Amino acid sequence: MKIAFFELEGWEEELIKKAFPGHDLFLSKEKLLATNLPKRNDFEIICIFVNSQVNKGVIEFLPNLKFVTTRSTGFDHIDLIECKKRNILVGYVPGYGDNTVAEFTFGLILNLTRKLYEAIDRVKEFNSFALNDLRGMDLKDKAIGIIGTGRIGKEMIKIAHGFSMNILAFDLFPNAETAKSMGFKYLNLEELLKNSDIISIHTPYNEKTRHLLNKKNMKLIKRGAYLINTARGGIVETDALIEALETKVLAGAGLDVLEEEGETKDEMTFLKDKHQHHRKLKAVLENHVLMKMPNVLITPHNAFNTKEALERILDTTIKNITAFIDKKPSNIANND
Repeated sequence: MKIAFFELEGWEEELIKKAFPGHDLFLSKEKLLATNLPKRNDFEIICIFVNSQVNKGVIEFLPNLKFVTTRSTGFDHIDLIECKKRNILVGYVPGYGDNTVAEFTFGLILNLTRKLYEAIDRVKEFNSFALNDLRGMDLKDKAIGIIGTGRIGKEMIKIAHGFSMNILAFDLFPNAETAKSMGFKYLNLEELLKNSDIISIHTPYNEKTRHLLNKKNMKLIKRGAYLINTARGGIVETDALIEALETKVLAGAGLDVLEEEGETKDEMTFLKDKHQHHRKLKAVLENHVLMKMPNVLITPHNAFNTKEALERILDTTIKNITAFIDKKPSNIANND
């Protein structure tokens, strides 16, 4: 079969060649975008990563396409509706870095609550050992509100127990048995926001969770709380987040994801796009406001990025493609 891989790193290429002998492989380090299409358009299978966008324009460019698989758990960068119209299956990696993302999340929590970034920067940049404005807070006995109790959320709960935190949770599909066995309490979203010292988001991004945190409910947040988002940027309404930070409802935020982060990462391409949407332009400008805020830590969608997690991602992706070739597709996002 004709199989294309995009956004590859060098170490992945040899493993892919070894996994698919006899197939026509196209290996690229480039992103796949409607504005960055390859010279070939005869692929039957494409494999992408989070910075690619498989939208209607890309799908129309690839008339032979039968299977799209992403090397990620999230698949909001793929137009599932358009794929379904054309009988194109979409594969994903359901779990590869549960502990990986949870560990990174606590790194952001500790950086914010103990002002580690400011402390390190002060010594490195100014050769100063002054302690003024560096006082933090303990995590012990603080309430952490975990939004989403799936795989990553459960890892967060395990780690939070290690810090002797009080654990609150919200999930669209709460599991009472899990709450009992893992020692946490489910609340509705409003109550969680009112009672949490730290709010950490671990829910998937979809129509139901877009702007789950918004102007209306973010006003309920316990004053002085911290917000952490290592899930998807669109779960939080950006202008509501900025308002909560400016009014000191939130003491700070740790963000590994942003709304419209693709456009923020690649602004030159975005600005050249004649069809840029007003909403996207607004989001890019708002992201720059967040970047300049001293009480906001932004990382470049890096929570997944460990050697072990990437190896697990590639292993599952190879299995997904092999299963499709063998006509036994697995880990399908649009199989309803």
